Amino acid sequence: MTIDNIYTKQIIGEKELQVMLHRLACELIENHNNFSDTVFIGIQPRGTHLAQRLVSLLAEEYNLPNIPLGLLDITFFRDDFRRTGKPLEANSTAIDFIVENKRVVFIDDVLYTGRSIRAALSAIQSFGRPSQIELLVLIDRRFSRQLPIQPDYSGKQVDAINNERVIVNWNDNSVQVINK
Repeated sequence: MTIDNIYTKQIIGEKELQVMLHRLACELIENHNNFSDTVFIGIQPRGTHLAQRLVSLLAEEYNLPNIPLGLLDITFFRDDFRRTGKPLEANSTAIDFIVENKRVVFIDDVLYTGRSIRAALSAIQSFGRPSQIELLVLIDRRFSRQLPIQPDYSGKQVDAINNERVIVNWNDNSVQVINK
Protein backbone atom coordinates (compact mmCIF):
# COMPACT_ATOMS: atom_id res chain seq x y z
CA MET A 1 0.00 0.00 0.00
CA THR A 2 1.34 3.48 -0.82
CA ILE A 3 0.20 6.77 0.62
CA ASP A 4 1.86 9.98 -0.67
CA ASN A 5 5.09 8.21 -1.72
CA ILE A 6 5.23 6.30 1.55
CA TYR A 7 5.17 2.53 1.40
CA THR A 8 3.30 0.86 4.27
CA LYS A 9 2.93 -2.81 5.02
CA GLN A 10 0.80 -4.21 7.82
CA ILE A 11 2.79 -6.91 9.60
CA ILE A 12 0.39 -7.70 12.44
CA GLY A 13 -3.39 -7.55 12.28
CA GLU A 14 -5.94 -7.45 15.09
CA LYS A 15 -6.31 -11.23 15.45
CA GLU A 16 -2.55 -11.86 15.51
CA LEU A 17 -2.13 -9.01 18.00
CA GLN A 18 -4.63 -10.59 20.39
CA VAL A 19 -2.85 -13.95 20.19
CA MET A 20 0.46 -12.19 20.79
CA LEU A 21 -0.85 -10.37 23.88
CA HIS A 22 -2.19 -13.62 25.36
CA ARG A 23 1.14 -15.36 24.69
CA LEU A 24 3.04 -12.53 26.40
CA ALA A 25 0.62 -12.70 29.35
CA CYS A 26 1.20 -16.46 29.67
CA GLU A 27 4.98 -16.01 29.56
CA LEU A 28 4.73 -13.42 32.32
CA ILE A 29 2.56 -15.75 34.43
CA GLU A 30 5.04 -18.57 33.94
CA ASN A 31 7.93 -16.42 35.18
CA HIS A 32 6.17 -14.35 37.85
CA ASN A 33 3.57 -16.76 39.25
CA ASN A 34 1.32 -14.59 41.45
CA PHE A 35 3.10 -11.26 40.76
CA SER A 36 3.44 -10.54 44.50
CA ASP A 37 6.89 -8.96 44.04
CA THR A 38 6.40 -7.70 40.49
CA VAL A 39 5.62 -4.22 39.17
CA PHE A 40 5.03 -3.11 35.59
CA ILE A 41 6.52 0.11 34.28
CA GLY A 42 5.23 1.43 30.95
CA ILE A 43 7.82 3.58 29.21
CA GLN A 44 6.26 6.88 28.15
CA PRO A 45 4.79 7.58 25.75
CA ARG A 46 4.39 4.50 23.55
CA GLY A 47 4.78 1.74 26.11
CA THR A 48 1.92 2.93 28.28
CA HIS A 49 -0.91 1.57 26.16
CA LEU A 50 0.71 -1.86 25.88
CA ALA A 51 1.31 -1.93 29.66
CA GLN A 52 -2.31 -0.99 30.36
CA ARG A 53 -3.56 -3.64 27.92
CA LEU A 54 -1.43 -6.34 29.59
CA VAL A 55 -2.52 -5.38 33.12
CA SER A 56 -6.15 -5.42 32.00
CA LEU A 57 -5.73 -8.76 30.21
CA LEU A 58 -4.04 -10.35 33.24
CA ALA A 59 -6.82 -9.11 35.53
CA GLU A 60 -9.80 -9.98 33.33
CA GLU A 61 -8.71 -13.16 31.55
CA TYR A 62 -6.27 -14.69 34.04
CA ASN A 63 -7.73 -13.48 37.35
CA LEU A 64 -4.57 -11.63 38.42
CA PRO A 65 -5.84 -8.26 39.67
CA ASN A 66 -3.87 -5.51 41.36
CA ILE A 67 -0.57 -5.75 39.49
CA PRO A 68 1.06 -2.37 40.20
CA LEU A 69 1.46 -0.30 37.04
CA GLY A 70 3.57 2.81 36.76
CA LEU A 71 4.39 5.11 33.87
CA LEU A 72 7.97 6.35 33.45
CA ASP A 73 9.00 9.44 31.50
CA ILE A 74 12.56 9.07 30.20
CA THR A 75 12.79 12.34 28.23
CA PHE A 76 15.53 13.98 30.27
CA PHE A 77 17.46 10.75 30.78
CA ARG A 78 17.99 10.23 27.04
CA ASP A 79 21.47 10.89 25.71
CA ASP A 80 20.05 12.76 22.70
CA PHE A 81 17.47 15.05 24.33
CA ARG A 82 19.56 18.20 23.73
CA ARG A 83 20.32 17.38 20.09
CA THR A 84 16.92 18.12 18.59
CA GLY A 85 17.37 21.89 18.50
CA LYS A 86 13.86 22.46 19.79
CA PRO A 87 12.34 22.14 23.26
CA LEU A 88 11.09 18.65 24.03
CA GLU A 89 7.67 17.99 25.42
CA ALA A 90 8.00 15.78 28.46
CA ASN A 91 5.43 13.27 29.58
CA SER A 92 4.58 12.67 33.20
CA THR A 93 5.93 9.96 35.43
CA ALA A 94 3.33 8.21 37.57
CA ILE A 95 4.88 5.67 39.92
CA ASP A 96 3.08 5.55 43.25
CA PHE A 97 4.84 2.50 44.66
CA ILE A 98 8.34 1.59 45.74
CA VAL A 99 10.49 -0.43 43.34
CA GLU A 100 13.05 -1.33 46.01
CA ASN A 101 13.64 -5.11 45.91
CA LYS A 102 10.83 -5.58 43.37
CA ARG A 103 10.93 -7.38 40.05
CA VAL A 104 10.40 -4.60 37.52
CA VAL A 105 9.09 -5.34 34.03
CA PHE A 106 9.74 -2.45 31.63
CA ILE A 107 7.15 -2.40 28.84
CA ASP A 108 7.60 -0.62 25.50
CA ASP A 109 6.09 -1.01 22.06
CA VAL A 110 9.19 -1.22 19.82
CA LEU A 111 12.79 -2.01 20.75
CA TYR A 112 14.96 -0.29 18.17
CA THR A 113 18.41 1.09 19.14
CA GLY A 114 18.15 0.35 22.86
CA ARG A 115 18.70 3.97 23.88
CA SER A 116 15.23 4.38 25.40
CA ILE A 117 15.80 1.34 27.59
CA ARG A 118 19.20 2.66 28.69
CA ALA A 119 17.44 5.90 29.68
CA ALA A 120 14.76 3.94 31.55
CA LEU A 121 17.45 2.04 33.48
CA SER A 122 18.89 5.38 34.62
CA ALA A 123 15.50 6.91 35.41
CA ILE A 124 14.20 4.02 37.53
CA GLN A 125 17.07 4.43 40.00
CA SER A 126 15.27 7.50 41.38
CA PHE A 127 12.58 5.18 42.72
CA GLY A 128 14.79 2.61 44.42
CA ARG A 129 16.89 -0.39 43.55
CA PRO A 130 14.90 -3.22 41.95
CA SER A 131 15.95 -6.81 42.61
CA GLN A 132 15.56 -7.56 38.90
CA ILE A 133 14.63 -5.69 35.71
CA GLU A 134 13.11 -7.40 32.69
CA LEU A 135 12.08 -5.98 29.32
CA LEU A 136 8.88 -6.75 27.44
CA VAL A 137 8.37 -5.33 23.95
CA LEU A 138 5.71 -5.91 21.35
CA ILE A 139 8.17 -5.58 18.44
CA ASP A 140 11.90 -6.32 18.51
CA ARG A 141 13.81 -4.72 15.62
CA ARG A 142 16.69 -7.06 16.31
CA PHE A 143 19.26 -5.86 13.76
CA SER A 144 19.05 -2.17 14.69
CA ARG A 145 20.61 -2.21 18.14
CA GLN A 146 23.24 0.37 19.09
CA LEU A 147 23.50 -0.87 22.68
CA PRO A 148 23.72 -4.45 24.03
CA ILE A 149 20.08 -4.62 25.15
CA GLN A 150 17.78 -7.56 24.41
CA PRO A 151 14.17 -8.17 25.44
CA ASP A 152 13.16 -10.91 27.87
CA TYR A 153 9.72 -11.06 26.24
CA SER A 154 8.88 -10.03 22.68
CA GLY A 155 5.74 -10.35 20.64
CA LYS A 156 7.45 -10.47 17.25
CA GLN A 157 10.88 -9.94 15.76
CA VAL A 158 10.93 -7.68 12.71
CA ASP A 159 13.79 -7.19 10.29
CA ALA A 160 13.23 -3.61 9.14
CA ILE A 161 16.00 -1.75 7.34
CA ASN A 162 17.20 1.62 8.62
CA ASN A 163 14.95 3.86 6.52
CA GLU A 164 11.88 1.90 7.59
CA ARG A 165 9.88 2.65 10.71
CA VAL A 166 7.76 0.24 12.72
CA ILE A 167 4.56 1.90 13.92
CA VAL A 168 2.19 0.35 16.45
CA ASN A 169 -1.28 1.70 15.76
CA TRP A 170 -3.54 0.93 18.73
CA ASN A 171 -6.56 2.56 17.08
CA ASP A 172 -6.97 -0.26 14.59
CA ASN A 173 -4.97 -2.87 16.56
CA SER A 174 -2.27 -3.27 13.93
CA VAL A 175 1.47 -2.94 13.48
CA GLN A 176 2.86 -1.48 10.28
CA VAL A 177 6.26 -1.09 8.65
CA ILE A 178 6.54 2.27 6.93
CA ASN A 179 9.26 2.92 4.38
CA LYS A 180 9.85 6.61 3.67
